[in-house]
Amino acid sequence: MRRIACREFGPPEQLVLEEAADPGPGPGQVLVGVRAAAVSFVDGLMVGGAYQVKPRLPFTPGLVAAGEVLDVGDGVSSVARGSRVVSSSFELGGYATHRVLPADAVVPLPDAVSFEVAATAVESYATILFALTRRTAVRPGEWVLVLGAGGGIGLAAVDVASSLGARVIAAASSQAKRAAAVDAGAQVAVDYQTEDLKARVREITGAGADLVIDPVGDPFAEPALRSLRGFGRYLVVGFTGGTIPRLPLNRVLLENRAIIGVDWGAWSRQDPAGNTELLARLLERVVAGSLRPVAPVTYPLERAADALNELAGRRVTGKLALLP
Repeated sequence: MRRIACREFGPPEQLVLEEAADPGPGPGQVLVGVRAAAVSFVDGLMVGGAYQVKPRLPFTPGLVAAGEVLDVGDGVSSVARGSRVVSSSFELGGYATHRVLPADAVVPLPDAVSFEVAATAVESYATILFALTRRTAVRPGEWVLVLGAGGGIGLAAVDVASSLGARVIAAASSQAKRAAAVDAGAQVAVDYQTEDLKARVREITGAGADLVIDPVGDPFAEPALRSLRGFGRYLVVGFTGGTIPRLPLNRVLLENRAIIGVDWGAWSRQDPAGNTELLARLLERVVAGSLRPVAPVTYPLERAADALNELAGRRVTGKLALLP
């Protein structure tokens, strides 16, 4: 097998491509031949040693991957050799040609969904589906403001919110990203680097947004919070902007607003049965066409560092995948 190894924390350039013996599954495990592995912002944080939980060195990055089951261990009856699957929980090791996973950490992948789309849609779409159906409930006609709307999480938020009947305002930093968000279903696109975000949202909605989906943080968080109407909800999804914002909680109290944390990864480990149900629903909706994840930009395995640098530099519209 071939795999990307992180032997010390640092920039992506210090990652190495290694050859190793093909692994075999133990009891209750499956061996997956990886056809596509998602490249995520979290991967870059882990490689740099900046994630909230540091993996034990050495490790192979990559949390979500899709492929074919090559072998099964003793006691496995839920999945068969030759099955198309996608991983369903945060397990390191995706940047490799072969990957061993617990049998209950993969879900069947319909033939209509490509390996590339499955690998890159699971993390972003599952996060947003979890946010909008488990952490809060978006109602038809509500105004939803999405920050970072041209990135992987942002485009998933636009798509899922629109499919649930919401009206979406997409805030993004480039014309290409705003155009992608409109293609994904946003009613309006806003340049939040040059426009007054609070004023524009109030102008568009009249009274303010009902819901903010924020995977960015940084300086855009406070104006997004202030753009909410009374009883509005602010979903904290991540901090791709690099800085964890300090929000004026008096603006939460005075307008009866709510701040809601969204950590799909943690929940997927706490409630694996609920997560399997969520992913099954997600894949059903992709097959039915009610959700439309875009195909990712792809890189060969040996260019993992390039992919991570593109993502960290915010030069990516949509998602990235490695093809081992």
